[in-house]
Amino acid sequence: MLVAPRRLGRLWLGPGVDDPRTRLVLRSMAARDAIVGAGALVAWRRRAPLRGWIEAGAAADAADLVATLVAARSLPPTGRYGVSAFAAAGAVGGAALARRA
Repeated sequence: MLVAPRRLGRLWLGPGVDDPRTRLVLRSMAARDAIVGAGALVAWRRRAPLRGWIEAGAAADAADLVATLVAARSLPPTGRYGVSAFAAAGAVGGAALARRA
């Protein structure tokens, strides 16, 4: 979504993605996810604790899920169901992985 927010965002948000402000928010979210992922990778390579990075990713996915559910009635089916499923999987999977880290 950092590079092509309109293309990927349309699946989640529908025509609302045509607003430049919406694309700004999508890029910001993508940057957030990239930073969390990069932080986890650096921590792993340095053999530093990973748990906080994994928890941050799970929390971000949980926030995406809640935001999607709140707006579900105004979203296309791919956003309502697809993004909800991926976000839920990320939140639950991340929480489980964090306990093992």
